Amino acid sequence: NILKSYQCTIQMEMHMNLYRIGQLYMISKHSHEQSDRGEGVEVVQNEPFEDPVHGQGQFTEKRVYLNSKLPSWARAVVPKIFYVTEKAWNYYPYTITGKCCSFLPKFSIHIETKYEDNKGSNDNIFEIELKDQEREVCFVDIAYDEIPERYYKESEDLRYFQSEKTKRGILQEGWRDTQEPIMCSYKLVTVKFEVWGLQTRVEQFVHKVVRDVLLLGHRQAFAWVDEWIDMTLDDVRDYERKMHEKTNIKVCNEQQEHSTTNPSSLDDIEIHDKASVCGFFSFCSIFPFSVSYF
Repeated sequence: NILKSYQCTIQMEMHMNLYRIGQLYMISKHSHEQSDRGEGVEVVQNEPFEDPVHGQGQFTEKRVYLNSKLPSWARAVVPKIFYVTEKAWNYYPYTITGKCCSFLPKFSIHIETKYEDNKGSNDNIFEIELKDQEREVCFVDIAYDEIPERYYKESEDLRYFQSEKTKRGILQEGWRDTQEPIMCSYKLVTVKFEVWGLQTRVEQFVHKVVRDVLLLGHRQAFAWVDEWIDMTLDDVRDYERKMHEKTNIKVCNEQQEHSTTNPSSLDDIEIHDKASVCGFFSFCSIFPFSVSYF
């Protein structure tokens, strides 16, 4: 069962070619910050890739370990090594990201992203035909949309932030209509969840979580601009490689000590309370590890 596809549209005060550097920097730094004591993002593969249609790109596979972040009832039934697998193909300015879960094999997310130098005016950038009830478009304001309190940092509040090096910011209300240069990140999100009776709840969960993660990531890319603005693409790829090595050390050492003796699939578990599965999703949403969406 394919749930409703929806499109997120996010504007940034910069050209898309510049954002490419900021995006790679932010993903690597964010992953490292969120990883510790066997939890977080392990980079399994990160290498050049060529596609016959999209040309040269970069393929990345990551495992996001979350076990200790789960509530006690969930830890009782999931494997000790519990992770989400992310696979991303970056053909900037076009990217594809897929996500699936080792514990929930019937659940997956597919995200296509396109970047353009405009204010979000391309209504059919993905050239798809969807019925009105199957498509929803949301606009994300990186400065004025409410961010969950647990993610908030004053240094990343773009209503007050100004770059020392570039003088970008402060972003005033209505900035998307007045600022130049400006680019837009278009996201097409599709969810697959094959557990009968839970589609609506999971759809609502995914919409909120993906939106929150996108809001957080784009805020950080902007707020960290002074850290990456002087980098070239080669510089940021080198930074990415070094951060992946450091992050893997933080995550992998403890993972090797765990075993996988617990059941690993919903098919192996008798579920007495379907709402608990949604509770599991909601709980996981408080940990912003899933950064390849950006």
